[in-house]
Order: sequence, then C-alpha cells, then structure tokens
Amino acid sequence: MNIITTSHTPENKKRNGEHILIHMTYIAKNVELNSGIELTRALEYWRRYFEENDIVSALVISEGYFVQSFQGTRPAINTALAKIFDEHSTIFPNIVNIEEIESRQWSGFLIKHLTSSAEDEEYTLKSFSAGSDYNPYLMTSAQIENFLKAIFDEKKPQIHDVI
Repeated sequence: MNIITTSHTPENKKRNGEHILIHMTYIAKNVELNSGIELTRALEYWRRYFEENDIVSALVISEGYFVQSFQGTRPAINTALAKIFDEHSTIFPNIVNIEEIESRQWSGFLIKHLTSSAEDEEYTLKSFSAGSDYNPYLMTSAQIENFLKAIFDEKKPQIHDVI
C-alpha cells in the first residue's frame, strides 16, 4: 500500500504568491466624493484597510485627481484592487504600472495634497504635466512613477528625470 503524505511547508504558501511583492500604480479622477468630510472618511478607511493587510501606499491628491502607488504581496494587492473596483467604481481607476519588486519603497500610508500654489506648481505643471494644466491622464507611466518618487523622496524634480 502506497502512502502519500503532504506537508504544509512554506512552499505550499507560495502557490498564491505570498512571497512576491508587487508595486502597482493607478490614476483616477474623483467624481464621487463631493466634500472634504467624505474624502477624509474614505482615506481613513483605506489607511486602516492597507495597514491590516500589510500594504504600503503613496497617494497624491491634486485638482480632483488621485495618483496612488501600492506595494504589498501579490494576493493582498489583488484583493485591494478588486475592492477598489467593487466599492469605488465611480472614480474609474486606470492602472498605469504593475511590477514585481524586491523591497517596499514606501513606509505606511503616505498622502500629499498638492494645490495650485506656486510651490506645488513645480511638481504638478512644470516638470511632469504634458499640458498647461495638471492632468495625470496626459502623463506617461514613467512620468507618473517619477512624479511620485519626486514628491515622496522630497527631492526637487528635474526635467531630465522624466525623459
């Protein structure tokens, strides 16, 4: 009689990609949250959700647009993305980049709110936008990634950084 044994080794856990870190970036237009209170509640909900699911995030909000990068395990990112599409389909998220990474770039749930001030204009218009108005839909995926990096690394963006 042949006896087959199966062990629950860490190899079995790898079947769902728990060992693979994913970096995903999306852009979206805010058409649903009409007040600062609604936006604050939504951001707090997602901050807690990401924390509970070991996902780190960098989010820029400017002129009604969201540019957000998530980093976490493949199953966690897949679940979060499905949840975003299910619960917030009216923001119309557009994925601009998904890639495997070796380590997380961000720490926690980072948020920057850029305004039309001269200080923020360097980030939003002069260095990264393809037109005279800030619109991440006109940016390439490389520009968007460099935009996030420049904002959260606190370095001054340079034109050659986006080319």
